[in-house]
Amino acid sequence: MFHHSSKLQYQVRVDTPDPVFAKYLQQAIGGVEGEIRVAMQYFFQAMGARGDAKYRDMLMMTATEELSHIEFLGHAVALNLEGAPVTAQEEAAKDPIVHAIMGGANPRHILSSGLSAMPVNANGVPFDMSHVYATGNLAADMMANATAEGGGRVLASRLYNMTDDAGMKDMLSFLIARDTMHQQQWLAVIEELGGMEAQLPVPNSTPQDHEATEHSYYFLNTSLDEPTPEGRWTSGKSLDGRAEFSIKEKPEPQGQKPDLGKAKPNSGAQTEQI
Repeated sequence: MFHHSSKLQYQVRVDTPDPVFAKYLQQAIGGVEGEIRVAMQYFFQAMGARGDAKYRDMLMMTATEELSHIEFLGHAVALNLEGAPVTAQEEAAKDPIVHAIMGGANPRHILSSGLSAMPVNANGVPFDMSHVYATGNLAADMMANATAEGGGRVLASRLYNMTDDAGMKDMLSFLIARDTMHQQQWLAVIEELGGMEAQLPVPNSTPQDHEATEHSYYFLNTSLDEPTPEGRWTSGKSLDGRAEFSIKEKPEPQGQKPDLGKAKPNSGAQTEQI
C-alpha cells in the first residue's frame, strides 16, 4: 500500500518559464538516466528481494522517493511551459522568428499533454522499461543501482549548467544531492556485505568447479597494432583476492570455424544450399 502527501518532496520554483528547458527536463523524467527508470528498477528489485528484509525495505523506500522526484520534475516541466503559445499565429504575433517554441520545444507538450509533463525522454520517446535491471542478486543489483545514480547525477549536473533560472538550479541542486546519497547508499550495501572482495565475482555462490578458472584473470589484447594498455587490471592481486591479474598478448583462437553444413529440405533455403 502506498500513501501520498499533497505536498512535493522539494520546492519547485520557476522564475522565468522556458519551454525549451521543459523539453530538456523530460530526460530526467523519462530518459534512461531518469527517475521513472530508477523508481521502477528499485521497485522491482524490492519485490524480488530475498534474504535480510532490511534490504527490501530500503529498496522500497528509495523507489517511492524516486516517484516523488517524478512528481516534482513533472511540476517543473508544467511551470516551464506556462505562457507557451498554443498556436503558430500566437507566437508569430509575438515574435516573427518562431524558433524558441516551434523549433526548440517538444511539440507534443502542446499536441498531446496540454502543456504538461509526459513519460517520455527529451526526444519525445516513451520510456519502455528496457533499462530496468532487477536480477534477484543483491550485489549485482547494488552495482547496477550505483551506475544508474551515476548517470542520473551526470544528467542533473548537465541540466544545472544549461539553465540560468535560480529556481531550477535550486531544484537541481537537491536532485544532485540525493543522487550523491543514493550512490553512497548502494555502495554501502556492498561494503556491509563484506566489500568487493567478498561479493566478487557475482554471483559469489557459483562453485569454482563450474568455472574454467584458467581463463578468469587475464586481460586479452585483441588489437593488431596497439600495445596492451597496462593498469590495475593487468597486474597484481585480483579484486576478489583469488588470483593475480595477467596479460595474454596476441591470443590464438581456441574454437572451430563455424560451419552449419547444408540446409534442411523444406526449410525455405535455395536448392543450392540443400
